Amino acid sequence: MSGPAAVSANLNRCCEIIELNSQIQGQLFTILNETSREGGHYAGVETIKTRLLPWLGTCFSCATSGRHFEDSFSLTQDSVEKERQLRELASNQTFQLQELQEELTSTRLQLSSVQQELARSRSPSPRRSEIKSSSLLPSRSCSPGRARRTNTSRRACLITRFGDIYAQERLDAETLLRTYISDMEMVQRIIYIAAVESFSAAKMAYRQFKIRVRDTLSLGHSGPESLEDTVLDYIVRHEDLYDVQASVNEVIRSMNINPKISFPPEIDFIVISTLIRELCRVAFSMQTLFPPLDIAFGTDGELFSETKYYRSFDSDFTALLVAYHVWPALMEKDVVILKGEAVTKRGALWSRRSRSSSRGRSRSSSPGPLLAHHLSRSRSPSPLRSTSPRR
Repeated sequence: MSGPAAVSANLNRCCEIIELNSQIQGQLFTILNETSREGGHYAGVETIKTRLLPWLGTCFSCATSGRHFEDSFSLTQDSVEKERQLRELASNQTFQLQELQEELTSTRLQLSSVQQELARSRSPSPRRSEIKSSSLLPSRSCSPGRARRTNTSRRACLITRFGDIYAQERLDAETLLRTYISDMEMVQRIIYIAAVESFSAAKMAYRQFKIRVRDTLSLGHSGPESLEDTVLDYIVRHEDLYDVQASVNEVIRSMNINPKISFPPEIDFIVISTLIRELCRVAFSMQTLFPPLDIAFGTDGELFSETKYYRSFDSDFTALLVAYHVWPALMEKDVVILKGEAVTKRGALWSRRSRSSSRGRSRSSSPGPLLAHHLSRSRSPSPLRSTSPRR
């Protein structure tokens, strides 16, 4: 067959193929649409929604199937948006539920405290009842036994935080100090003294804060818990009242007059205030534990202790004495919780002493009085040493 008849036959066959193709496409889109609706998030449905259907829609242009695909794609987009909204709603509801549960727990604890105070105030003496009622308000401000109930979890968190400070904030401060000081030993000494002074300042602030809280709560205390426990519960709940900036200022003041470290006169120790602040916070919180956590007191030239310290990588591993400390060990009474870090070198201690005797702090315009102050300060016991009987 040739000529016009052959052309007509070919056109008819092409039309039939197009019609069959259109029908197959329509069935395929229907199947894909049902799969995307019923398949959920898994079994490749997300791929069908985000890749296959849009690609098919751009590749074929049949009028009937095109309209069907546009409807399917629109429904698919609506389905994706609704799923996103549902996920956000579920996340918000979960967060709100957690908040409500925490509030409910706190309310139950306060209600239990109030019920115990009503129960205890049942007395034939009007005066006794009046005194009990007046003591109800301070009891609501704290949760009895909270410090003891949460001691284990708080202790674990604080130990972890102390380790994180060693791994992160300490290294950040070391990197920052190296931009001003080329002597690595001096940089490490500055950081170690900052840690020691931070614990000393935080413990002093804790003692003062505790005295103020005890004086306030003792006026109306009459609960089943001892006054000491009630005071500690209040401090645990209101640690945000701790004036950490005052402690930071005290640490920097102490470091400025420390004879073991020096710093360029145009720079202040405030550049490592982030490290000092975090150390003060964790040291303050450690005082609320049973028993409290503290750091080991170390001195240059002491006998190196394998149980308290790791040797730094640049140490002389045959040396027996500590040249200087890099990081303090964390202690619970006489038990080492986390090891510190120290440098051991033969002859380094005597070399360091000879260098320090000929170098003064460059900040002072009158080195004579400042040196006398340093000497008098070094002869007096530090707060850290005097408050730690084991050291």
